[in-house]
Amino acid sequence: METGGKLCSRCVLPHSPPHIVLDDGGVCNICRDHEKHAGQAPEPLLETDFVRMLNRQRGRGEYDCLVMCSGGKDSTAALYYMRKRYQRRVLAFTFDHGFETEGALANVRNAVEILGVDHLYFRSDHMKEMFAEIVRTGSTAVLCHVCSIWYMQLTFETARRYDIPVIIAGWTRGQAARRDRASGCAYNARQAEFIRMAEATAAFLEGYTKKNVRYRDFPRSMEEVVSRAARKHRCAVLSPHWFLPADSDSYMEVLEKELRWKMPLESYPARTTNCSLNFLSVYHSIKNFGYTHYHVEMSKMIREGVLSRAEALELLKTDFDEAALDRIRRRLGCGA
Repeated sequence: METGGKLCSRCVLPHSPPHIVLDDGGVCNICRDHEKHAGQAPEPLLETDFVRMLNRQRGRGEYDCLVMCSGGKDSTAALYYMRKRYQRRVLAFTFDHGFETEGALANVRNAVEILGVDHLYFRSDHMKEMFAEIVRTGSTAVLCHVCSIWYMQLTFETARRYDIPVIIAGWTRGQAARRDRASGCAYNARQAEFIRMAEATAAFLEGYTKKNVRYRDFPRSMEEVVSRAARKHRCAVLSPHWFLPADSDSYMEVLEKELRWKMPLESYPARTTNCSLNFLSVYHSIKNFGYTHYHVEMSKMIREGVLSRAEALELLKTDFDEAALDRIRRRLGCGA
């Protein structure tokens, strides 16, 4: 399965009206807008900025930061940096909706053991029913976005429980609109590329939560998650990857050598560590919208000069088959 429509000649977004359109030169409106405002971009954040933010947010309790660690290269590197580079008191946090791979969880176990950090592992089937409803009904809600609303709410609640002032994510430069604070928590619903996805997800959640008592208090959007959290506990959300110049190849070598980290045999995009449900989410996003949130993230990185278009196209190739998707549907109770 390939993305829908012709791709922008500068990034990897397809022609997807009304919010993403290509001009006569084959360049999308997002790239053109970036081009117009290129001279107005704020100064890049430096590692000294990150350290200053961390020093302002020292923990009053047992931990300085809660590190979300899925076992992927970026989140494992974030955990490594917080413990080894910045010498923070760390609580690692892994959330598993039932579709995390054994390879990813093995990476987490190795990392926390070698780094000597405390670790919370949360495993729940709470989201399975909601995921299945999206698939069964043919909803255009984005599985990954619904999941991110769940896990960010869970992460904020965990930070509040342990009075932790900083949540550390492994998000790359393509995963937040603002690098000083991840107010959108990995995606901005008002960003043109996400408007249709956000509207579809919000519409599904509005209807589903009203008719299902079990999910009555489930947030309808990431903005609602952030707003609820702010009323209960003051907490910053940061990623070291926004501040450090190191590319993933350089820190992968460190992770492999020092933490016994291993790249999974199968994942999407290539050279990442995502859960198995991600394959189905990608399939549905391309079918419904013509692209995925990974195309948005990598396009932003292309515009910032940290990833080439050729590299992005290679990483975004979809080579998983229908049999793999059927196995995931059966695990949700939606397959034959």
